[in-house]
Amino acid sequence: MKWEETTVAVKNPAGAAVKQEKKLKLNKASVKEYSAVYVIGALGYSIIEIIWRGNTHWTMTLTGGVCFVLVYFTNLRMRFKKLWEKCLFGSGIITSVEFSVGCLVNLVLKWNVWDYSGMHFNILGQVCLLYSGLWFLLCVPLCGLTSFLHGVFLKKFA
Repeated sequence: MKWEETTVAVKNPAGAAVKQEKKLKLNKASVKEYSAVYVIGALGYSIIEIIWRGNTHWTMTLTGGVCFVLVYFTNLRMRFKKLWEKCLFGSGIITSVEFSVGCLVNLVLKWNVWDYSGMHFNILGQVCLLYSGLWFLLCVPLCGLTSFLHGVFLKKFA
């Protein structure tokens, strides 16, 4: 993310400046970049799910956006790591978000959006090893996509 750093004087109750604190402020280019990444992830996840399962749920659209923003941010920070490391980390991110959302929408709210309880190596029916592996494979093209998109955003918003 592109953050602008500003220095702010922090005053004590008597009004005298005691110390200087650095504050970070998100710039407009970053807001546009990450908003676009969110929309791409939301739409992309929904399309993949419709192709894979034949339908999707609005919560999965929101989840897809969150997942892609986190994977995008992480891939930019890990750009010098090996592909398998980025994919493993990305799979962990997606699986963790899917587990959190699943616990909320399926277990707490009882919306029954999905149920992996019939799958081997599942956790509470919300995530399973098979889909974590598929997320790993999905992260291969996502790594390329994040690099491509970041280059586009650097040119467009610079």
